[in-house]
Amino acid sequence: MQPDTRTVAAFDFDGTLTRRDTFMPFLARGLGWPRFALALLTCSPWLAGYALRLVRNDVAKQRLMLATLEGKSTAEMDDWTTQWLARDFPGQLREDAMARLAWHQQQGHCCVMVSASPDIYLAHVAKQLGFDALLCTEMAVEGGRLSGLMRTPNCHGEQKVIRLRAWLAKRFGADAANDLVLYAYGDTSGDKPMLRMAQHAWYRGQPWTEVPSQP
Repeated sequence: MQPDTRTVAAFDFDGTLTRRDTFMPFLARGLGWPRFALALLTCSPWLAGYALRLVRNDVAKQRLMLATLEGKSTAEMDDWTTQWLARDFPGQLREDAMARLAWHQQQGHCCVMVSASPDIYLAHVAKQLGFDALLCTEMAVEGGRLSGLMRTPNCHGEQKVIRLRAWLAKRFGADAANDLVLYAYGDTSGDKPMLRMAQHAWYRGQPWTEVPSQP
């Protein structure tokens, strides 16, 4: 069977391929619970504001990243990732979502992970799972150490569409949107802009078509 290279499958990660969020457990594993709890306390005004929808997702996330990642070396991130992959990641993958990923890979489709979580550990995960590309929140590194700041905008909501469109155009050409078949998989409202791009959209494990709002 010839690989179908003109079909792309875009997968969200947290909650779609996994059973729950992975960023918080990654931070807790790396920092240890006492330091992680202190960081959460430091960020609590912004995290509470986000929970109450008074603070934007990217603002609260940036505060958390500064409190937990500023000054950490890339070598430390590799060590954190190794520990997290060995001790926390096993058993987190959803069987139904992994079956969909395996089907796309068997068909020769181009598979891309599109996630708001950071590259400091997702690069390893995407490679381990056999993805062709990773689009995610990228962290700024200065002199081998994380500044705690995001190098790219938080890859959430409409940013997923912006990043995916740019990647498709670079990979397949300017007319990619008209020539490709796109599958998209997500589990939260932040994934729905990406799902709207796709001819075949799956939401929380089920085929999804957005119901038009009533006039």
